[in-house]
Amino acid sequence: MRRFTWRILAASLIAAWSATGPATAALHGALAIHCGRLFDGVSDALVGPRWVTIRDGRIASIETTRPAAGIPALDLSHLTCLPGLIDLHAHLTDSPEDTKDLKVYFTRSDAEALRLAEEHAQATLQAGFTTVRDVGTYIAWADQRLHGEIEAGRALGPRMQYAGFYLTIPGGGGDLLLPGMKEADIPRHLRMGVARGADAFRARAEAAVAGGATLLKVIASGAVLAYGGVPGAPEMTEAEIRAVAEVAHRHGLRLAAHAHGAQSVKDSLRAGADTIEHASLIDDEGIALAKAKGVCLDMDVWNGDSIATEGKRQGWPEEFLRKNLETTEIQRQNFTKALRAGAILGYATDAAVYPHGENARQFRIMVERGMTPLQAIRSATSVAARCMGWEDRVGALRPGLNGDLVAVDGDPLQDVTRLEHVVAVVRGGDVVKAPAPARP
Repeated sequence: MRRFTWRILAASLIAAWSATGPATAALHGALAIHCGRLFDGVSDALVGPRWVTIRDGRIASIETTRPAAGIPALDLSHLTCLPGLIDLHAHLTDSPEDTKDLKVYFTRSDAEALRLAEEHAQATLQAGFTTVRDVGTYIAWADQRLHGEIEAGRALGPRMQYAGFYLTIPGGGGDLLLPGMKEADIPRHLRMGVARGADAFRARAEAAVAGGATLLKVIASGAVLAYGGVPGAPEMTEAEIRAVAEVAHRHGLRLAAHAHGAQSVKDSLRAGADTIEHASLIDDEGIALAKAKGVCLDMDVWNGDSIATEGKRQGWPEEFLRKNLETTEIQRQNFTKALRAGAILGYATDAAVYPHGENARQFRIMVERGMTPLQAIRSATSVAARCMGWEDRVGALRPGLNGDLVAVDGDPLQDVTRLEHVVAVVRGGDVVKAPAPARP
């Protein structure tokens, strides 16, 4: 969706719902929203009716009375408003169908990759996820191209941090060295982060930063959806991970470490990783270490159900389905252990393993496995913002932060599945989704 179309959409939605009658124009980044109830992402409860005023794309005020006239109004007085949701682990450039035959990446053009990514980004935003971390792509810099289109207003999507490419060993979980393939036959742009040894990984990390990555991602352990890898087995050494962490921190970036296995979790924590992705087989020592270091555990506890059903239906490799079965339930049990121990748990879904736009389906599993709805929602708002280092931008409804807001029917603090049906989305003061106006 192009910027011109986005503004027309915002104007039409505001006109339909304006409490003062039809709006004559959509003032980009300026909007007064009447919320029936509001959860700010930080507090312990909902509050009564509030007016959220957004100017120049940022929240200017939250008041009990209507602000002065002069900007369009959006009437959500029958709904509950929350901060825009955050997914800490997404792959917007990939599709679930790609997993059936990973050779699809060998021939996919940049233009086709961007087209698909734009579709995925729009579905993600429409589902209420206004911020994501894109934690790796096989096609180097496909995520950066998507980010550029979104920020230029030529595509509709969430705010992004992006890694540019995976940092992985040859044949590791981020490499496309497939069975029967020769390394010489694999296009170079699919292996830009492949390295071995601390010095080589340091060089690859510096190349990612120089290219514009806003996040670095290492594949520390074997992967579920990769040939030959063993999720519980280390692939990178602690020294290699540390080399990447040092580069990330020197440039003011964060390091996300894919680590299913208990040893790789601890290696990544000791090496300086800022978030641990998956953490499926984490042990008590790893949980205690993550808590002590204040490192976020990004445990994608829902997507295993999708792999077991849709993956099987689509004919994904049996090896992938087997490894998913071996890790899904133990990951959920360890999620509960980490929760009880007081570790920081961020909202991370591994979007692309399942269809984009279904991100909110994980909330119910987090609650089933011990979280309160309040904890689960915070994990996707204020907690997630801290995990990615963006607490001064997103994750809460507070003056000065970006004007990102979603709205749902009912009380999500009582029924977290309400978040699976977001009916209004505002990003930076632009209305990108709103409920149909009531009929007279």
